[in-house]
Amino acid sequence: MDTNNIAFELILFSGNGRSSAMEAIQEAKQGNFERAEELLKQATEELGKAHNFQTQLIQAEADGKSNPVNILLVHAQDHLMTAMTVRDLAAEIVELYKKLGGR
Repeated sequence: MDTNNIAFELILFSGNGRSSAMEAIQEAKQGNFERAEELLKQATEELGKAHNFQTQLIQAEADGKSNPVNILLVHAQDHLMTAMTVRDLAAEIVELYKKLGGR
C-alpha cells in the first residue's frame, strides 16, 4: 500500500476512534456508563487499526524503504495522535462521571 493510501487509512480509523471517544463522554454524562465503556472499547479498537497502519510505515522505513513525507501524511499522524489523546481523556472523564453518579 502506498503512503497516501496509508495516510487515508490513518485518518479514517483515527476519526472513528475520536468520534467513539467523544460519544462515550456524552453517554457518561447521561449516566449510561455501560454504553460509555462500550464506546471507549470501540475507540481503542479503531485506534488500534490506525496504529497498525502507522506500524507498516515504521517497519518499511526500518527496512530501508524510505516513505515520502507529505502534508497528507503529517495530517494523518496529527489525527492519530490527537485521537489517542481524546480517547485517553474521555476515559478519565467517564470515570469522573461515574464517581459523580452520572450528574
